[in-house]
Amino acid sequence: MGMTMTQKILAKHAGLPSVSAGQLILADLDLVLGNDVTSPVAIREFSKLGVDRVFDRSKVTMVMDHFTPNKDIKAAGQCKMCREFAAEMDIEHYYDVGDMGVEHAILPEKGLVTAGDLVIGADSHTCTYGALGAFSTGVGSTDMACGMAVGKAWFKVPPALKFVLTGKPSEGVYGKDVILHIIGKIGVSGALYKSMEFTGDGLRYLSVSDRLCMANMAIEAGGKNGIFEVDEKTLAFLKEAGAKEPTVYRADEDAVYEAVYEIDLSKIEPTVAFPHLPENTHPIGEVGEIKIDQVVIGSCTNGRLEDLVIAEKILRGKKVKKGVRCIVIPATQKIYLEAMEMGLLKSFVEAGAVVSTPTCGPCLGGHMGILAEGERAVATTNRNFVGRMGHPGSEVYLASPAVAAASALTGYISDPRKL
Repeated sequence: MGMTMTQKILAKHAGLPSVSAGQLILADLDLVLGNDVTSPVAIREFSKLGVDRVFDRSKVTMVMDHFTPNKDIKAAGQCKMCREFAAEMDIEHYYDVGDMGVEHAILPEKGLVTAGDLVIGADSHTCTYGALGAFSTGVGSTDMACGMAVGKAWFKVPPALKFVLTGKPSEGVYGKDVILHIIGKIGVSGALYKSMEFTGDGLRYLSVSDRLCMANMAIEAGGKNGIFEVDEKTLAFLKEAGAKEPTVYRADEDAVYEAVYEIDLSKIEPTVAFPHLPENTHPIGEVGEIKIDQVVIGSCTNGRLEDLVIAEKILRGKKVKKGVRCIVIPATQKIYLEAMEMGLLKSFVEAGAVVSTPTCGPCLGGHMGILAEGERAVATTNRNFVGRMGHPGSEVYLASPAVAAASALTGYISDPRKL
């Protein structure tokens, strides 16, 4: 019986000739990730394991991104614990204020993940790296602690869903619209503990940034992971990032899938997810007149340079609607610098937006853009659960950077193609 891309990676890392859905395996890890919220819990658990060193100081990484620069005393204490642990363990890839970014943007940028890797992270959006042909998935802090100690983790091999992408996206349609369309189609439990495997001729029209966004949101369909077929774009990205030599896995012709979905990219419109679930999607033409108070452009989903370029093109020379707060958050220091050198930040500020240091910030209701009761936001983030960005009585609408930027100008959720 053939194997999927995910199953081949898991088999290799478990030292087995093959694996099948439902099988329990113990697999070697290429990278273990934590952030300033999840790492302190893992550090405390690590101290109970009776080991005095991490398994490999080059294969453990911690990124201070959720509440940094520290928003309060508790956040400062969490980061201090991580900082001290990283120094004690001589962790090679520790990122703090001044050399940090949103974790799922900075790791690909730094070349820390390559095709064929097996990555776990104490953050649900660790599935992002499937865009690069890796198996990556979120775990709890206890699993992170064990991973740091022994470099291994237990997995139940997931069954798979295949998404065959065809056609070329229309103008103004991006990876965010595609993944929202898919989640709207299959639901937030449609891929529960399954691998979402993306393939097809339509991949050629999706940038690596598009793919990173889509893999990031596999978890919003319940997926164990999302993974993209490796092509020339993937390999070029990995080479530019300085990643180690990739190992490319392709699904067998007779690989088993629970379901196969054909997605015609040419038929997808800009798409918006209404509160309070990512599956509650509507094409932009059916949104109606929805007044907003805030726009957030950033996050591990859509804070990359390509996203900022898209938003700046719409905002350039115009003004954010009076009464609307527009917050732009480059995902890493490198992206911030590039955006500054390109003049993007100048355009944002002149349009009446505010530009933040890299941080997760408002995405999880942390800081830099909390909503009050009754307020609505359009955000390029990945979740819109009740209270996700602040008060339980607020609302978050998920959209692409293009829709978000257009909405900032009009004060209503708007189609960027009509501006």
